[in-house]
Amino acid sequence: MSSDESLVRELEQAVDAFAAGRLGTRRAREVRDLAGGFDRKVWREMAELGWLGILVPPQYGGLGLGLREMLAVARRLAGSILPEPLNACAVLAAQCLVASDNEALKQSLLPALCAGQTLPTLAWQEDVGQVDAQPVAVTATQEQGSYFLTGSKCCVPYAEVADGLIVTASSPDGVGLYWVTGNQGVTISCARLADASTQARVLLQRAPAQLLRTPGADLQFLDEALDAARLVAAGELHGTASACLQITLAYLRTRTQFGKPIGSFQGLQHRAVDLYLQQELCEAALTGALHQWDAAASPALRAAAASRAKARCSQAALKISNESIQMHGAIGWTDECDVGLYVKRSLLLSAWLGNATAHRSRYARLAPLKPKH
Repeated sequence: MSSDESLVRELEQAVDAFAAGRLGTRRAREVRDLAGGFDRKVWREMAELGWLGILVPPQYGGLGLGLREMLAVARRLAGSILPEPLNACAVLAAQCLVASDNEALKQSLLPALCAGQTLPTLAWQEDVGQVDAQPVAVTATQEQGSYFLTGSKCCVPYAEVADGLIVTASSPDGVGLYWVTGNQGVTISCARLADASTQARVLLQRAPAQLLRTPGADLQFLDEALDAARLVAAGELHGTASACLQITLAYLRTRTQFGKPIGSFQGLQHRAVDLYLQQELCEAALTGALHQWDAAASPALRAAAASRAKARCSQAALKISNESIQMHGAIGWTDECDVGLYVKRSLLLSAWLGNATAHRSRYARLAPLKPKH
């Protein structure tokens, strides 16, 4: 076993030990009425284990590891219905902060993120269904050395409980990143989603901001951050689907009808095998995408791999969770049935950062054509 594989295995074991005492479907129901749908105490415990700083360089308080390690943690936690915003904050927002060229803000925000003291979130999307980071309609103006933002963003995760917003905005010099805190010039309209997490539309009216990333600089990092978050979301979908399938298989073994377990019925066996194949296809898509990352492939190839994994895992997780509801029979439609929690999480994750249809179209644009033989 290589050192990388050994580290991934150790992380997975640490997540399993953490989840066994703190997470699970019962806890998911208990916290869904809290602000943001998660518990700050558990968030800080995750910080103590170093998971919030996996992608943050050591000089800013992080572990300086890679996407493979983050994916291992996120996938394992997803199986326990983790409501905390690991991907939105410790992957997407964290990578934007790492790419900042405002060293003073980096020295302040990144260690606080790694310690679980600051919760940042990225506001980049302006239309529902938007997949690419540009164009950007929110405008940034500079007056006497201060910056002010005007416009609106949609689908901003955890905006109402975040300690600050990382906002993409355009100026005559190009698109930059800005850090917005406080309520001045900021109106947040929050909506609770199916799995009890939240997203918001953010209206900016001359909102004061600090410059995070100079306008006109290369924005390739933003597309890569979005694709990394999509790949982690695909891993979360795989973890969610796998846990849901295991619950369903256990039910098929224990539920009896006509004097025998319903799992002995050939029709249900065929359906279960189909769901298992869907799970394995997810695994293959994730493995292929990680290979592109490890091989330092071109940005286009990495983006195509991320879209392929997101599309495949979104489709598979929805199929597995929906079929699981049906195979549980009438009880599957009740709130007391655990598979319902996995259905709701799959609905959210499959749509976030682009659904399967959007990413199949994107993959068709980005993937190179194979030469004819």
